[in-house]
Amino acid sequence: MRTTTARAYPNIALVKYWGKRDEARILPAAGSLSMTLDAFETTTTVVPAPGRATDILELDGEVADEEATRRITAFLDHVRALAGSEQRVIVRSTNSVPTGAGLASSASGFAALATAAAAAFDLDLDDRALSRLARLGSGSACRSTVPGVAVWHAGDDETSFAEPVEAPDMRMVVVTVDPGRKAISSRTAMRLTAATSPFYDAWVTSTEQSLADMVEACEDKDFTRIGEITESHGLRMHALIQSTMPPIRFLRPQSIAIYDAVEKLRETGIEAYSTADAGPNVVVLVRPGDAEAVATALNGYGQIRIVGPGPGAQLLPEGSEVPAATEERP
Repeated sequence: MRTTTARAYPNIALVKYWGKRDEARILPAAGSLSMTLDAFETTTTVVPAPGRATDILELDGEVADEEATRRITAFLDHVRALAGSEQRVIVRSTNSVPTGAGLASSASGFAALATAAAAAFDLDLDDRALSRLARLGSGSACRSTVPGVAVWHAGDDETSFAEPVEAPDMRMVVVTVDPGRKAISSRTAMRLTAATSPFYDAWVTSTEQSLADMVEACEDKDFTRIGEITESHGLRMHALIQSTMPPIRFLRPQSIAIYDAVEKLRETGIEAYSTADAGPNVVVLVRPGDAEAVATALNGYGQIRIVGPGPGAQLLPEGSEVPAATEERP
């Protein structure tokens, strides 16, 4: 084994992933489509730890708690199984995206970890295999291994992976309403939705149609149709989440105010379309030439950042290692 470092970026779904049909293999109930960003990266270093009986996770300079470490260990067990190894490791990771705030930190996190761990354990994985591996950590992570716009096929364990889709050049204006961690995680909320919402089956079948329509719109470079599907499908997801028992509400009044402001921008002739993952923060899809105007119009609603399509997960050269935590490890 060797020490390796990788970097990956979050992705924002234009056709949302919400619900699994197989929890163990993280197989989605329906496919999805997203854009990997060029900002908010996660950088992760994997260090061999000979003689240790457990893995260690250091997140943003601090030793992580047992629950977070268990999730990392469960993922690393898949890597060890592929490598025929029992070697424990130290994982050091830094996030520039707020963790657990609905801005896809788990996607960038597990895409970076999958890439670094596969190299550390000397696994020779092609793009499809790496995407499948990342999926076992967090479903949306399989899309962050892919640059730009990616479609995640629902498939089975062998065929559920993400791959690139041709699309027009687009930008996103990210409006961070609240960078804090959500009170309820996406995993928990997904399970509750599937178990209690009377609309869940219709969500799955309609998502399959939305995905087919979106792939066609991307191939046609039809930005207007892409935007319309994006906004509609995101609102459907939040309506579905609110239909659980007990109801879950991720969007805040400030989030809705951004949707309203974007609608008014469209009335003035600026094409912009809102979406939000499972959190209060809103992302606005725009043409590149409109990004600055939209960002200016939304100034005051939250922290603003313009982002574009970014690279897939990638290994970094030696010397890029994440520094060790200052806290003494047990």
